[in-house]
Amino acid sequence: MSGIFDLAGHVALVTGGNSGIGLGMAEGLAQQGAAVAIWGTNPAKNAAAVERLRAIGGEVLDLVCDVGDHEAVIAAMAATVERFGRLDSCFVNAGVGGRAPSFVGMTEEEWYRVLRVNLDGAFFTAQEAVKQMMAQDPQGGSVVFTTSGSALFGQQKGQHYGGSKGALIAMMKGIAVEHARHGIRCNAILPGWTESEMTAPALGWDKFIANVMPRIPMRRWGVPEDFAGPAVYLASKASSYHSGDVLTLDGGYHSF
Repeated sequence: MSGIFDLAGHVALVTGGNSGIGLGMAEGLAQQGAAVAIWGTNPAKNAAAVERLRAIGGEVLDLVCDVGDHEAVIAAMAATVERFGRLDSCFVNAGVGGRAPSFVGMTEEEWYRVLRVNLDGAFFTAQEAVKQMMAQDPQGGSVVFTTSGSALFGQQKGQHYGGSKGALIAMMKGIAVEHARHGIRCNAILPGWTESEMTAPALGWDKFIANVMPRIPMRRWGVPEDFAGPAVYLASKASSYHSGDVLTLDGGYHSF
């Protein structure tokens, strides 16, 4: 059992891996010996993340990639595999938040802005990852989506966001069933309220804190480091029989 979480020789990809939950995942993977590729759209944030990951040790690759651009995803996956030779785990984490004033006030442009990254980008990334995992020798790997509580309970003014995250769960389960024969397992992580650039406005608003914090049994926000261990588990052989599932990391929020 001592080596069950050992990721030496393992290649992991984390989209949106230059900050927040994605960086927390990437740091956990690197700490266990994985070579880590991170994709992000901000070169400065990528560079800062790489500096943190290299301080841990191991190989790191950062690529500027807009996951909503299909050709960019194809090119970034090819560059990742060219550098490391294979892909063992893919954390489909990149996403954007909603900006609609209301459901009836949501524009077509706003709808597609969110779906382009959160759903189309997730599809493009997962599809290229599965293609690679099927083609390599030995076959197999782990694909992990980052979903949201809004997938299950909806989100006012964020129907496009919640809809995209609900679709990820359906996509995840379909991949898990179809590609188990190829040694590929697929799961999703559902975070609760977690400190990040996306959630900073809400988590810094006194009224929001007063209303939400009492509903979190653990009485704190999640932090990126909370996602390091689950990422390692889902990448490692410890989860070799775990597929088609949603892991909830929310401090008990959705149970209260």
